[in-house]
Amino acid sequence: MTPFDFLDEEPSRLNGYALSPLDRLGDRRDDAALIASLLARDDAGFLLVAGDRPMVRPGVPPLAVHDRATAEALSARLDQAVFLGLDGAAPRFAAPIAVDPAGLAPAFEPADLRALAIEAVLTPGELSVLAAAKSLVDWHRRHRFCANCGAETTIAAGGWRRECAACGAQHFPRTDPVVIMLAIAGERCILGRQARFAPGMYSCLAGFVEPGETIEDAVRREVREEAGIAVGRVRYVASQPWPFPSSLMIGCLAEAEGETIVMDVGELEDCRWFSRDEVRAILAGTHPGGVTAPPAMAIAHRLLSVWARD
Repeated sequence: MTPFDFLDEEPSRLNGYALSPLDRLGDRRDDAALIASLLARDDAGFLLVAGDRPMVRPGVPPLAVHDRATAEALSARLDQAVFLGLDGAAPRFAAPIAVDPAGLAPAFEPADLRALAIEAVLTPGELSVLAAAKSLVDWHRRHRFCANCGAETTIAAGGWRRECAACGAQHFPRTDPVVIMLAIAGERCILGRQARFAPGMYSCLAGFVEPGETIEDAVRREVREEAGIAVGRVRYVASQPWPFPSSLMIGCLAEAEGETIVMDVGELEDCRWFSRDEVRAILAGTHPGGVTAPPAMAIAHRLLSVWARD
């Protein structure tokens, strides 16, 4: 078996933010009466966002889904609520809050989504719904005005569309595609690190997909730009919603066709080859040089794991 053979499992389901339990009812969002009735139900749950940080009630485990009384006490803008879907039979909505979160402690605190994922204090399903809530509330906050004519827009389709009454334009929540790839050649792979990374941590190379590009071409361009290495075959492995603010990480293995790394010093502070045995040691936390990988919830960790176990 080679790294480019088909995988029987679905690695995306193992990544953080990627296991939503919700039925999104995508074909019924334009039914305003249905959305209003779901919003009014006693079992409706609300995921509340202050700025770009979801609000949680500290505890074991922390509470991320709040009842109507809590939402109203926090001055949640339920007129701007976004319908996320049904969790079983219970409706779930995301809504911004209109108070300063600094005054809510210790009853509430703004959540760091990365920390929540790394610490695994929420179920994978709760984490996924919280990530979707953060992304959608953030998108609405930054897209109040029409990009076509500048007029103020209004929420439609349960929060999955904004409409401009002035020019008729419709605007939809965006997800920015990002390729993240492990470039490999035989028993070696390329990893890099940015200055903002934790000390000793190396990760896969990554970059945004540009207009007019395929995923494969984006992988080839990014590896060439960041490491100076040409890439041949590219194989998709897994994806991960990444709510910072709203990206889709598209994980791939890339077949390196060169050996000499020419690092982009504007992007990276180091970039080098690692052997498969080194990667296994990194994942096990036993690398002799103290090198570490991104946490298990990250797709970069998944790519390294898939290759290391092949």
